[in-house]
This record gives sequence, C-alpha cells and structure tokens, in this order.
Amino acid sequence: DRPAGLTAREAAAGPASAGAKAAESPAAGTHSARGAAESPKSPTGRATEPPSAGRAAGSPAAGPVPVESFSSGSLIPVLGADDLLVVSGEGDRRSDYELQDLIENRCREVAPVTVLVHDIGYVNRRLGEGQYFFYSVIREGILLYDRGRTPLVPAGPPDWEQVRQLAGRDFERWGQQARAFFHSAGFNFDRGEDRAAIFLLHQSAEQIYQAILLAFTGYKPTTHNLDKLRRYTNRFSLELALVFPRDSEPEDELFKLLLAGYVEARYKEDFSIRHEELGILLERVGRLLAIAERICGNHILRIGKR
Repeated sequence: DRPAGLTAREAAAGPASAGAKAAESPAAGTHSARGAAESPKSPTGRATEPPSAGRAAGSPAAGPVPVESFSSGSLIPVLGADDLLVVSGEGDRRSDYELQDLIENRCREVAPVTVLVHDIGYVNRRLGEGQYFFYSVIREGILLYDRGRTPLVPAGPPDWEQVRQLAGRDFERWGQQARAFFHSAGFNFDRGEDRAAIFLLHQSAEQIYQAILLAFTGYKPTTHNLDKLRRYTNRFSLELALVFPRDSEPEDELFKLLLAGYVEARYKEDFSIRHEELGILLERVGRLLAIAERICGNHILRIGKR
C-alpha cells in the first residue's frame, strides 16, 4: 500500500524495468499453439496442405517472438492458457464475438483458452496480402480440426522489411497515445481526481496492449476488453505477464479496479477506489509501459535481421 500523499512521479517509480490450441465452433475451424513464445521447447506443428474453413489448429500467433528461459513444466497460471484461432465458414449468422465468448465459456471448465474468430473470407484476404500474423498461424500452427469445406489460400511469405517498418510505426503511434494517457492520469492523481485518473489509466493500458500486439503480430483485434488484450499479449514476455497476473484474490481485485475505470468510474455514483489503490495501479501501468518499450524495441530489431 502507498500513502495517500504520494505524488504521481513517486507512484510511477519502482521496479519498472524498462501457443496456442484451436478449438472448433459448430461452424468453424481452429488453429492453435500452446506456450509457443514462453518456452523454446514448445511444440509447433506444420500443416502439410492448406487448411480450410472449419479447421481447428494451433499457432504461436505471433511469429518469431522472444522466449523466456523456463521449462514448460513450470508454467505459472498466467501463461498456461491455450490460444485458439477459429476460422468460421461463410454465412454463419453469429458474430465473431458471439462465437468467441461461446467457445471460451464452454472450454473454461476443461482448460483456459483465449480465442480469436474470423470468417474464411477475412482470413483468406489477409493471407493473400502476406499478413504477418496469419502467415505465422498457418505456417507454424497445430491443426486441431478441419471440416474440409473451403480451403485457405496458400500463405505467401511476408516482406520482412515492410513488417519491420510497420511494426515500428504502429508501436510509436499507439505507444505515444498510451504515454499521453498515462501522464494525464498522473496529473489527475496528484490533484486527487481519482475517477478521471483511473479512466485514463485504463486507456493507457488498453493503448499499450494494442501497441504490443501490433509490434509483435501486425494485428490488432477490435476490442476494448482489457482482460482479453492482456491475455493476447501474455505470451510475449513472462515479465509482461506478471504485471497483472490475476493469480490471487488481491491481484484479481486490483485488475478489476482497472477494468472498472472504463465505464463504472465515469457513470456509476457508487464507484469508489482508495487513493492508495490508485497509486499501485499507477505504478503497475508505468511498469507496463516500460516493459513494452523494451521488449517491442528488441523485437523490431530482430525483425530487421531476418
């Protein structure tokens, strides 16, 4: 806990060192890879022929990413989820988000999963463009299921120099927005304007998670769900995953306070947050920004050496 008189600069200081499996929906296919970025020993699979709509498969979902030096048997809960890419068929009346929530809820009692859903037309367009994320999924994913109805187009290799340039540009744009929100949150924190500060911290965290995804994959899902963005990025760095691990009741409650900053803090009369809790969140988001700056910068340099 931190004293109520803490300034934004003091609160933000501190230790700020600056996989997936695919599951099928009734009208979908899936790619997945588990722990692909966390452990050098993570299994990867390679489809011998182009997948088709209604496939379930696995992928690191991020292409070449930094690995952490710990064994797959020692994965902590925040890194133990399977990541699924579900490719749905054309004409499915359910939205991507409806299918995503359906699959995650059905799998919850069996294994934690993080799901992305896109229809076959969208995935084929991105493959035809040589998009980095989908190329990596198809090339390195573990195929789990295939209905065999509509094949995916062959995945051509990306232009790695273009990938590097886009990653740098996108991270700078979204990272700058994240830093701006963070600095504004610090200003409101110092003035005791806690509702405004928690909303701006939520915005800062959302923007930096988006920046990380763009730097590592060239892909940004259209969601404001901070927990999903957190889970999408956990695989890129153990240090990143441990900023908000949600592996205990106090950690879970702390992250829920940050989630509440998006709507409850602005509109609910009974919303409350202690100034000390806000100071902890200010330090955490500051740490998140510093880690993102370092790991994304290193990753972009690696892309240029491919």
